[in-house]
Amino acid sequence: MSEYDTAAFWDLDVSHHLHPFTDYKSMKAEGTRIITAADGHYIIDSDGNRILDAMAGLWCVNVGYGRQELVDAATKQMKALPYYNTFFKTSNAPAAALAKRLAEMAPDGINHVFFANSGSEANDTIVRMVRHYWALEGQPEKQIIISRDYGYHGSTTVAASMGGMAGMHHQGAALPDFVQIKPPYGFLHQGNMDDATFAETSASWLEAAITEHGADHIAAFIAEPIQGAGGVIIPPAGYFDHIQRICRDHNILFVADEVITGYGRTGQWFASQTMGLAPDLIATAKGLTSGYQPMSAVLVGDRVARRIIDDGGEFYHGFTYSGHPVAAAVALANLDIIEKEGLITRVREDTGPYLAEALERLADHPLVGEVRSFGLLASIELVADKNGPVMFDDEGATGVICRDHAINRGLMMRAVRDGMILSPPLTFTRDDIDTVIAIARDALDDTLITLGR
Repeated sequence: MSEYDTAAFWDLDVSHHLHPFTDYKSMKAEGTRIITAADGHYIIDSDGNRILDAMAGLWCVNVGYGRQELVDAATKQMKALPYYNTFFKTSNAPAAALAKRLAEMAPDGINHVFFANSGSEANDTIVRMVRHYWALEGQPEKQIIISRDYGYHGSTTVAASMGGMAGMHHQGAALPDFVQIKPPYGFLHQGNMDDATFAETSASWLEAAITEHGADHIAAFIAEPIQGAGGVIIPPAGYFDHIQRICRDHNILFVADEVITGYGRTGQWFASQTMGLAPDLIATAKGLTSGYQPMSAVLVGDRVARRIIDDGGEFYHGFTYSGHPVAAAVALANLDIIEKEGLITRVREDTGPYLAEALERLADHPLVGEVRSFGLLASIELVADKNGPVMFDDEGATGVICRDHAINRGLMMRAVRDGMILSPPLTFTRDDIDTVIAIARDALDDTLITLGR
């Protein structure tokens, strides 16, 4: 029996708390789910329900819940130095140590780190850096940043303008000098093309945008190696080879947004290493601390860093909590866990391949148009008809139905349009994956019944 009065917390929450990405009218009518505890791979709500968290919180709890090592790291640092800023040529030991460690882990040619508090702030920082870089290069007219439809780079006004979520653009996040192209979304755009042809074709959409806007006006192209919040969109092999060549040919910076894919999720520290990318800057967050503390880190390549260090003067940018000592201490302990427990090797050689294999058990379901995965990221695309396939007219409604059935059965998945998304902790086992697949199938069956089919 739970010690929490769920109804009382619902009332408090809906009366005063404005949640992110929430339909407030709907929330007021239906109430909220109050999460009161977490253990291992499970979250626990105020009614005592245990829910297997196959989303790792929000793509971030890479080492699972209840890790005493991270609690101890935070406690020790809070006792020694709970806070001081890193402005005005001041630092702290955990931030300095973390910067060195991240530079050692990063792809070749990256040796500097700028700390912030979220992926949104990391990407805002990148916008400032790339435009500042081009001004120092004597090309201040290079302002445009190209991204992709369904790309997600954060929810601040700048980051949301840079992303490719139309709904966010319609709510005050449509700043000038941000351009989107179609993504390499094979399920929608590949048709009868083979992978090599689709890789070249989808990369050519960047070339077309450069031609339209002029390379002399374009500062950077930003891309998630795997588009996460856009629906786990996995590019075909060779796509990024074409993309990087196009960026080099037109003297455009290439930015990798690894807020989701960083810190082991694809079977290397960074997806840039898994995919052979050489970005000029990398945005990271989420798995850096496994969500136990808010922190992000921009990994800055030598081309940009040398210019802003040697010739830039003061960089008028930063945050009160940049390089926060407690967050940095937790990040260092989190990276220790990932290394000591061999989680990256496990993802690359065991659970990643097993997840891909296990998902195939759902491919024959009448609602499933496609299953796809990369490391510990996956999507189950739901369709109205497998022949075609034919998508649902009311995009997103079926995904929400399936998500809610899954949660009621004890599994946390996320709905993106009509795709069911998985991003479990790196500590997931094969047994956990089997549980996910079994509950997901039951949720799909429940969804069929709800749809009257």
